[in-house]
Amino acid sequence: MKEILLTLRNASVHYGGVKALDSVTITVDEGEIIALMGPNGAGKSTALKAIFGLAPLTHGSVLWHDEEIVPVSHEMAASGIAYVPQGRQVFKSLSVYENLELGGYSLPNRKDIKNNIDAVLHLFPALKEKLSTKAGLLSGGQQQMLTIGRGLVADPRVLLLDEPSLGLAPKVVKEVFEKIREINKMRNIAIIVVEHSIKSILGIAHRTYVLANGRIAAEGKGESIEQSKILEKIFFAF
Repeated sequence: MKEILLTLRNASVHYGGVKALDSVTITVDEGEIIALMGPNGAGKSTALKAIFGLAPLTHGSVLWHDEEIVPVSHEMAASGIAYVPQGRQVFKSLSVYENLELGGYSLPNRKDIKNNIDAVLHLFPALKEKLSTKAGLLSGGQQQMLTIGRGLVADPRVLLLDEPSLGLAPKVVKEVFEKIREINKMRNIAIIVVEHSIKSILGIAHRTYVLANGRIAAEGKGESIEQSKILEKIFFAF
């Protein structure tokens, strides 16, 4: 039986008078890909930020290995949770290799950092040819792979991905999602993905949460979510 690694339990986040999250519970099992879907403003990105300590909880809790924690963003990587924000946020003036090195800041052993970088370069061979190139000069797809790779250098148990397909060409989107599936399968890393590309994410997710107005509107496997037509109802309502 797989272990429940992470739980966001009855979580609420308020921005001023706005309820970005309202009593949301999300669980993540070992080695599972979870999709978070819904229209803009539904609370998807806020859920990831709440887990990583970037959006303070008004109510509720975060459980890691069934123990309640107070998430502090700069400590989460050392705990085994990595966060890749939307927008391909690379350090543009630093080289590809320097960006990857920063992903291992929580690892005390330099040898582990090097070994993990080597593993990332095996996963993303296009980056291997660009190690000395400044990250700001990479293509959009290469920058997205670099941000995911940087998160993997910390050797996480759970990877949080916020809209990895944003602004990418369809061909590149397909490649990114193939890599996400490969990361999950080969390294048994649990992944939570916030994504608008319905076809791309439902094709790889084990379970899906659909959010609307800061609350969970539906939960289930991709096939049942598609058959329920809940996505059409929610997206057409906005």
